[in-house]
Amino acid sequence: MDGNGRWAKKRFLPRLAGHKRGVDSLRDCVKDCLARGVQVLTVFAFSSENWNRPADEVSGLMELLGLALTREVKDLKSNGVRLFFVGDRLALSEKLIAALANAEQETAGNNKLILNVCLNYGGRWDIVQAASRLASDGIPITAESLSRTMSMSHVSDPDLFIRTGSEQRLSNFLLWQAAYSELYFSNKLWPEFDATELDAAIAAYSGRERRFGKTSEQIENHHAN
Repeated sequence: MDGNGRWAKKRFLPRLAGHKRGVDSLRDCVKDCLARGVQVLTVFAFSSENWNRPADEVSGLMELLGLALTREVKDLKSNGVRLFFVGDRLALSEKLIAALANAEQETAGNNKLILNVCLNYGGRWDIVQAASRLASDGIPITAESLSRTMSMSHVSDPDLFIRTGSEQRLSNFLLWQAAYSELYFSNKLWPEFDATELDAAIAAYSGRERRFGKTSEQIENHHAN
């Protein structure tokens, strides 16, 4: 969800105003995904590298997250959304950790849409923590055992990877899980990302052939059978 700061800067507003507008965009995106039958939505809320940002922005982001949880969980629960917070919680405040756990518990019975919020997350961290757990348990490290131990093992790998804000890189997001994801880069800043742009991303995805290492002929023959 890239571009909150640039959206605010273009309007001569503080960066935190862009992040607040970004929360509104996420709320709309969840509703749009529900309306379109999307089963899993995973968003990058705060990376393990974002701690390097100015201290006031980091503290403001954490406070904003706490407020958003207080405000949004009731509606998410009533709309059938199940929340998962993915990432290293050790660096977070006890108050925020408790709020995350409560939100997960409150929505645990829902199954219409899984909303994964990646918080203090990094793709490299995810691979390392999975490998470390396997090694400490004496389990051989294979592609299958790593996949089972990754922080996103409760959902299948993403079909479509969307990045906003004109940037065209993965930025340490879902490195393992996105191995065969279709990539879509939007020129819209995240606060400008709306249903029209979501539909454009889905349309682009729908027009692609996913081969997973196979040939087009193999895919066609499989569909024919």
